Amino acid sequence: MGKLFIILGIVFLIIGFIWTFIGKIPGDLTFKKGNVTFYFPIMTSIIVSIILSLLYFIFGRFFR
Repeated sequence: MGKLFIILGIVFLIIGFIWTFIGKIPGDLTFKKGNVTFYFPIMTSIIVSIILSLLYFIFGRFFR
């Protein structure tokens, strides 16, 4: 179980560094009207969902 947490920690660190340098991903929606800004990260949600699904698939087979 400890190895799993180390691997997940490293994966989250890599994702965090990439996310910091990329910034806003194209495909995310931003609406501005006056002082109000609405940000809807649809593309980011899709990418995170795909990555988490792949990790679940890989680790599900590995730890079975």
